[in-house]
Amino acid sequence: MRIVLSLFGFLAAAFLTIMMFTTAGWVRPPIVGVQTGFRGTGQEQLVSAQAKRIIEAANALPEAIDPASPSGERATAAYKNVKVLTDLSTEQFNRVMVAITQWVSPEQGCAYCHNTENLADDGLYTKIVARRMLEMTRDINKNYTAHVADTGVTCYTCHRGQPVPSNIWFENKGGPHAGGWSAHNYGFGHPGAANGSTAMTIDPLTPHLFDNAKIRVQASTSLPEGTSNASIQQTEQTYALMIHISQGLGVNCTFCHNSRNWASWEQSNPQRVTAWHGLFMMRELNGAYLEPLKVSYPENRLGPLGDAPKANCATCHQGVSKPLLGQSMAKDFPELGGKSAP
Repeated sequence: MRIVLSLFGFLAAAFLTIMMFTTAGWVRPPIVGVQTGFRGTGQEQLVSAQAKRIIEAANALPEAIDPASPSGERATAAYKNVKVLTDLSTEQFNRVMVAITQWVSPEQGCAYCHNTENLADDGLYTKIVARRMLEMTRDINKNYTAHVADTGVTCYTCHRGQPVPSNIWFENKGGPHAGGWSAHNYGFGHPGAANGSTAMTIDPLTPHLFDNAKIRVQASTSLPEGTSNASIQQTEQTYALMIHISQGLGVNCTFCHNSRNWASWEQSNPQRVTAWHGLFMMRELNGAYLEPLKVSYPENRLGPLGDAPKANCATCHQGVSKPLLGQSMAKDFPELGGKSAP
């Protein structure tokens, strides 16, 4: 009997150990360290060969589409109700439509956005949204190069063959609150995906990627003076945002920061400046393009609080430091505002 119990205990311990390694996200060696910071600072990103294969497969590019000539008949002459791509030739316009179908609705086809019996009809909300997304894509490629550089973006950067991108978010107030002295907990104590399953604020995205909350971690003076100090709520809100960025890009803190002095810009990596521009880009895109579309969406596409789906760092990056591992599709699509390949 003792032998049976001992064997049972051993098997249970082995099972729990395996589960611990699996659920904790641990991977088997070898682990490769890639230095992304200044030489000698130890600012490294770690990746396993297994994870590298999975990442490369998830970021494979779709089948290429032959380029189109910008000359010839204008799309506005061939089609009715063209409101965004008015500068394109018919050949370029058709190429963009084929690409969008491949990138966004490969299963649904043209009927996802169009009344196929009357292509000029604006009856489907998806067509209204698609128009605005084309304007946003062109805007990013032309005016947000401080973040996307010459790599640029296309619809595929976020959609990856799905009508709705995998990583969208809505405003989240957290669970029900108690009354009396505990009427407000500032969204803390509700572990979730956005805060890395921690007890920090459940929604670090609304204040930082939609509103204009300042990112604050520590005070710069010993005593409260003006706005230089950070409250505990601001600090934890900032940490929750950093967790989101880390998860969205698949990196650790030293991808941007030098851990000997977190606040110092002089000792940080250049990636920190790129990330800074990215935060402002997200605020402006969510405010100018995505949230205003709530009047076009049906109720089932809105969040619990009635807001429109919005974008965050993971929407484009999807777990890698450079979307699609830095491969540029935009250079092959000058129709979307990308810089043409030389």
